[in-house]
Amino acid sequence: MPCLVGCIALFMPRLAIILVVIFSDYIGNAYHSVLWPLLGFFFMPVTTLVYAWAMNTNGSVSGIYLIAVVVAVLLDLGIIGSGASNRKVRRYYIKIDRH
Repeated sequence: MPCLVGCIALFMPRLAIILVVIFSDYIGNAYHSVLWPLLGFFFMPVTTLVYAWAMNTNGSVSGIYLIAVVVAVLLDLGIIGSGASNRKVRRYYIKIDRH
């Protein structure tokens, strides 16, 4: 079951946040207010989940947990995973006619 939640978290992180909030207090233990998880839901859902995991597992974000949070931030910002859009062949070129 935890593997299924992990797969859902990577492919549909907002759905995973909703399920975690409904069925457990996992996010509530990591965040002590409603503002940060709510902002994370809209802007950085993977980072929200990874931060909650790090805080519930380790109690702080340090060591390998810090690396996991940094990778989650990079995923949310689109730095990791946008390679396919960079490999596309550009079909439209600007042509300069010199007469």
